[in-house]
Amino acid sequence: MKLLYDIVDYLTLLLQHGGIISGILLVLLESIIPALPLGVFVALNVNAFGVIVGIIISWLATCLGCYLSFLLFSMISKKYIKEKIKNPRLKKIEKKMKKIDFSKLVVIIALPFTPAFLINIACGLVKTSKRKFLFALLTGKIFMILFWGLIGKSLIESVTDISTIIIICIFILVAYLISKILNKKFQIE
Repeated sequence: MKLLYDIVDYLTLLLQHGGIISGILLVLLESIIPALPLGVFVALNVNAFGVIVGIIISWLATCLGCYLSFLLFSMISKKYIKEKIKNPRLKKIEKKMKKIDFSKLVVIIALPFTPAFLINIACGLVKTSKRKFLFALLTGKIFMILFWGLIGKSLIESVTDISTIIIICIFILVAYLISKILNKKFQIE
């Protein structure tokens, strides 16, 4: 266990010496390589830069990475993928994805264990409006980052701890309510 704490301390020192840019790049890297653990990177940023700064830079970096991924797949879908999709099941999935309203998209993005890269790809491929995706991303991701920054537990601990489950439910409910307010105010669709 001491080895694990030593590794965390070493990584924290590296981030502190690299500055905020290193924390941003770390989370951006996770957006490009989805197998990397976002929760660990957020926890490292919080450990290195403090709760507020760590959460803000993690939120901005993950939103930027997800949005760039979304834009990439949006461009690719125009040129390459739309022509190749002939499978009726894929067409059915595409229709369902296009019908997801803003509030549901926010909730999906806010879930701490949702694979962001799949959402980015799916929304990019079905040509979700850029405005809708960006607002959903900014709204939903803050709650996911808050979860990882404040809880910072492993998957098994998080799922088995009732207080963590309650916090997730509260975050999701707040994200949903905020999405309804934003949708009403800005008419995002």
